[in-house]
Amino acid sequence: MPPQLPQLMRWSCSPNVPSIAPVTSFLLPFLQQRSVSILSSLSDNPSAYNKRIRRGRGPSSGKGKTSGRGHKGQKQHGKVPRGFQGGQTPVEVVKGERGFTNNFTPQMSVLNLDRLQSWIDQDRLDPSKPITLKELAESRCLHGIKDGVKLLGRGAEALRTPINVIVSRASASAIKAIEARGGSVTSRFYTRPSIRRILLSQTPAYAGQAPDPTSAEPFAFRLPDPTSRKDIEYYRDPAHCGYLSHLVPEGEGPSLFFKIPGKGKDGGRGKMVVAGGKAISKKRSENRIW
Repeated sequence: MPPQLPQLMRWSCSPNVPSIAPVTSFLLPFLQQRSVSILSSLSDNPSAYNKRIRRGRGPSSGKGKTSGRGHKGQKQHGKVPRGFQGGQTPVEVVKGERGFTNNFTPQMSVLNLDRLQSWIDQDRLDPSKPITLKELAESRCLHGIKDGVKLLGRGAEALRTPINVIVSRASASAIKAIEARGGSVTSRFYTRPSIRRILLSQTPAYAGQAPDPTSAEPFAFRLPDPTSRKDIEYYRDPAHCGYLSHLVPEGEGPSLFFKIPGKGKDGGRGKMVVAGGKAISKKRSENRIW
């Protein structure tokens, strides 16, 4: 540490030390001591922080006297728990809760016709090929497909291109608009694992496409079929353009339980035969084991 100025002065006044006046005059600006500190004048930017509210510290604090709680009452004297209804029996106990959230409802990604036509106009979708979930995901037309894609008819007047769309579900207005332009719609059943595998696959897997018998693994990518009655009836319905509609015989409906009324006196059972002393339909007789 360099010597202070008073020490240099005493040292220079000594009779045995030569005069060092030029040295002290040179070091004088660097050896001065400030008697006033600058720490008391330091401050932050005006908008750097918000001043904390000090409640109950007198009228000058802005929150004195009642500290912002108001005059009297339950909220002024104490806390009120969340959902407290004044001590009466809660309404949800008296009348019960109505409605619920169905956790088994499939989460469909919605696709409208105007967005589909916009992607075609930008050359992000090829209308000459079938438009499936894979093309919709790769073109970023849809994001995060979970249980399938539902096609809706918003912007049907903007659709100008005949297209072949393969989706999970389609509304009646969307089917009507696409077929009016010369296109086609196919409703195909998908599961979450099958959708994940389609999106990760390098080969196109169109709905209803038969496997290639010449390939080394003809069944390497076989899409599953519906197992619940509700899904089977939906994809058997020609009105929904289901891919299983070809399995419905002529004169029968897509339902697995109900039959179309008025199909003959026998209710559409066909020709009757006698088997085991009972009159049964010919179709049932063919399915008998004994």
